[in-house]
Amino acid sequence: MNRKRWVRWLIFAVIVLIYVWTFWGLPLSGIKETAGQITRSIFRGLFHPDWGYVYLPDGEDLLRGLLDTLAIAVLGTFISAILCVPFAFWASANRGKSRVHSGTGKVILSVVRTFPEIILALLFIKAVGPGSFAGALALGLHSIGMLGKLFAEEIENMDAGPTEALIATGASRMQILWFAILPQVLPGFLSYTLYRFELNVRSATILGIIGAGGIGTPLIFALNTRHWDRVGIILLGIIVTVTLIDLASGYFRRKLA
Repeated sequence: MNRKRWVRWLIFAVIVLIYVWTFWGLPLSGIKETAGQITRSIFRGLFHPDWGYVYLPDGEDLLRGLLDTLAIAVLGTFISAILCVPFAFWASANRGKSRVHSGTGKVILSVVRTFPEIILALLFIKAVGPGSFAGALALGLHSIGMLGKLFAEEIENMDAGPTEALIATGASRMQILWFAILPQVLPGFLSYTLYRFELNVRSATILGIIGAGGIGTPLIFALNTRHWDRVGIILLGIIVTVTLIDLASGYFRRKLA
């Protein structure tokens, strides 16, 4: 009992030291004098949004920005869902030729996941120029790492019985893939793809801040020019869009489960 108590106190002390070390390294420069005024202006804009910005016949508006954001998320998710499948089979332990073979695939997917979307977006902006295409490429490349990992786990957890039965009958690799593997893993693949699409919609709203298209571009302009009522309607549009997508995606994922 005493040993367990000492272990608990040791864990508690380590946690406290981690928190102390974390807060000690944070630079505390104080609160600006205008913080209260700016906060009130932001909340005033949120509760009194610029409804006229929802649709503008002759220029960029909220609807165009949200559609651009959705297009970036859809294209990025589609790119990753297609390209990650070979990496998933490569990284799955029960489909690889050896542990080294599957381990190499897992390492590659881990390396891809290491780079955040915003870093990839900055790189693609330099490569293909600012705009929605750079944002879609950034989301697509980053999502390959996450979807590939989830797809590989889905392949590893499938039942090996149908595959072994087809092998015993002399079926070809394409027949095994089509009749034994895909029917088992496809529902999981679609569910993970929908979940990744939810995350990509949120990420696409941020990428526009650095010039990668989407609703983030007018949002950063409104923030810089202190148009708080426009900031309010943009944030409201993002909240409604993300909420609706979450509800729809959750519904379809429950149907696939």
